[in-house]
Amino acid sequence: MDDEELRATAVTLRRATIGLARRLRDERPAHGLGRLALSLLGHLHRRGAMTAGELAAAEHLQPQSVTRVLASLEEQGLIRRSRGESDRRRHHIVLTEEGTAALTRQVGTTDLWLAEAMAGKLTPAECRILAVAADLLEQLQT
Repeated sequence: MDDEELRATAVTLRRATIGLARRLRDERPAHGLGRLALSLLGHLHRRGAMTAGELAAAEHLQPQSVTRVLASLEEQGLIRRSRGESDRRRHHIVLTEEGTAALTRQVGTTDLWLAEAMAGKLTPAECRILAVAADLLEQLQT
């Protein structure tokens, strides 16, 4: 693939991923958790215990920017803070069982919509291609 084709593919991919992200956002329950709260719960689910600073860095935000959301998640019983064993000044944040359930419920709605859309609009071969593409997109994020 030459540079021009690669650039055109990048443009198409960017537009498609932005459009899909918007549609997935539209499919989220209106009364559910916000984008940042969901993202923070997702990090904790995938990575395990993290500090507020690590969560902020994962979101490319300042720690102060996640403080209010973390306080709300803790108040709802979705996360729990515990003091670090090696450094008692640092708090490690973990996902509670309620947090896991809330995350599963909320992303389950959009996952179901996406699976149904794929089944209704794509062939089985195209779905397999998307599975490979999803793996490749994850590689691009690192």
